Amino acid sequence: MIAKLKGLLDETGADWAVIDVGGVGYLVHCSARTLSQLGERGEACTVFTDLQVSENDMRLLGFADGAERDWFRLLTQVQGVGSKVALAILSALSAGELQSACANGDAAMVARANGVGPKLAGRIVNELKDKAGALPGGGAGGAVAAPKGGASADAVSALENLGFKPAVAARAVALAQGELGDDAGEGELIRVALKKAAG
Repeated sequence: MIAKLKGLLDETGADWAVIDVGGVGYLVHCSARTLSQLGERGEACTVFTDLQVSENDMRLLGFADGAERDWFRLLTQVQGVGSKVALAILSALSAGELQSACANGDAAMVARANGVGPKLAGRIVNELKDKAGALPGGGAGGAVAAPKGGASADAVSALENLGFKPAVAARAVALAQGELGDDAGEGELIRVALKKAAG
């Protein structure tokens, strides 16, 4: 499976981009947010990807970061939400806004996206509200406060981007910092915190 593309931006359209990776052009369907972050034609860019295969089609979807891709995968599990609707939602809302909307039951915020009516927005919020805290993107504070300070805050963010829940990431980094001391660097913190979180 293709998980990430790193290359040059060759061309863009309303909801797609062509990324040139070593002379091969990959057509990648993207949200408006992702397209706006890719830069100018000919510039280097990186997109996280998801490959969707159906009976008569193969489609590569591109995302600015792992959080957006995680939300796309979650959205497409909801009945009535295909890849086009999911990209429309991610065009209208950032990962953090979407997480907040689901956690707070704010269907009206989700309904701002093109092609999403009140009924579908309600279904999305109801089905995803319990999963909202498990994905990166901002959202409600957990029971464990994230450690303060640059290196530790960055380490928590890194663990969240790897898929750990905010509370788990914060706890693991706090334990790692207790073990390594306050002067520990970000790399050290992440390495030790990963072991704590996985263990």
